[in-house]
Amino acid sequence: MTPELNNLVGKVQQNCHVSDAFYAGNYTMCIFLLKMREFYRWEQRIPLTEALPRKDVGDWLVAREQIWDEIETEAFAELPFNDQLHDPFDADGINRHLLEQGYVYSGGMGLYSKPHFFLGDLERQDQIDDITILVSGREHARDLVAPPSMYRDNTVFVRKESLRRFLWERIEDWRFAKDHAERPIGRALDTYGKDRDLELVLDEMTDNETESLILHEVGESRAGRILGNQWEQMLASFPRTKLEFMARAARDLLADTLVTLPTLVEQDNAAALHVYFANFSGMRKLLAPGLDTAYRQWMTSGDKASLSEQILRGQDHWQSTSLSVLDTFTNHGPAAREQIEETLESAAI
Repeated sequence: MTPELNNLVGKVQQNCHVSDAFYAGNYTMCIFLLKMREFYRWEQRIPLTEALPRKDVGDWLVAREQIWDEIETEAFAELPFNDQLHDPFDADGINRHLLEQGYVYSGGMGLYSKPHFFLGDLERQDQIDDITILVSGREHARDLVAPPSMYRDNTVFVRKESLRRFLWERIEDWRFAKDHAERPIGRALDTYGKDRDLELVLDEMTDNETESLILHEVGESRAGRILGNQWEQMLASFPRTKLEFMARAARDLLADTLVTLPTLVEQDNAAALHVYFANFSGMRKLLAPGLDTAYRQWMTSGDKASLSEQILRGQDHWQSTSLSVLDTFTNHGPAAREQIEETLESAAI
C-alpha cells in the first residue's frame, strides 16, 4: 500500500473503533464475547481452524474496552484521500478513485442504526441493470460487526472475507450440535463432497454464497422500488422493537421470493438452497413457516414443486402485505404500531 492508502486505512479503522465504542453495549454478554473473539482472530490474522490463545484474547479485550472508554464520545473522522477530505459516509466519492487502485470502501448504517465501515481489496466489479456490484476480498479495516453484504444507493457490497467467517461459524455450530445430521448446513456440505479438505470446501461455499448474496441484494433493490423511501422512515420510527424486526423480515421475504429463491431453484443450486434454509430462522421463519415446510418436503422427496409453489405465492403475498403495512403507517404514523404488528402477525403463511 502507498502511504496515502495506509493513512486512509488508519482513519477508517479509527472510525470503526468509535462506532464500536458507542454501540457495543447493544449486545448481550454472550453475543458480545463471541463477536470479540472473532474480531480478535481477524485482527491477529489467525486461521479459522486454529484455536485462540485464551489469555491473549482476555488481555486484548480489556485493553480494547479501555480504548473504547476514551473515544466513545468522539466524532467520526473525515477521510483523507486523493487530496480531499471526505465524509465517512461518502462511499461513492471515495470509491470514485479508490476502485482504480484495486480497493473498495463502504460506510453505511446497519441494524440498530449502527454505522459500519470497511475497506478491503476489490476482487470484482459487475453491473446488473442499474445496480453496481462490488465484491471485496481481504479486509484491511472493519468494525466489530461485519455484515457479509450491504445495499446502499444502488450499490451492492459483498464482503467475501466476512462471508467466509460467517459460514465457518455456521459449520462450527453444526459440528457440535446433537442433531447435526438433520440440519441444512450438513446437507450443504454433502453437496460439496464428503471427506474433502474443509478449507477448500469453505472456499467453494464462499464463492457460491457470494452469488446468493448478490441475488438477495438485487432483490432488496427491487423491493425498495416497490416500497419507496417511506419504508425506511417507518423502520426508523420503531427502533429496536418487535415491529422493526417483523418489518425487516417481511421485506427480506419479499426480496427473496422475488429474486433469490426462484433463481436458486431455476439454477438447481441445491448447495445454496441448503445454506439459505440453514439461516432461515427468527422472524422470517415465524412469518413464513410454509417455506420451511416446503423446503423439508423437498429434502425428503427431491421434488421442488411445493417449494416453487410457495415461493410464487410469497411474491404477491409479501408485496401486498408490505404495501398494506406502509399504507397504515402513512395514514396513522407511529400511533399505528399495534395495528401494524397485528397485520404482520396475521400475515404468516
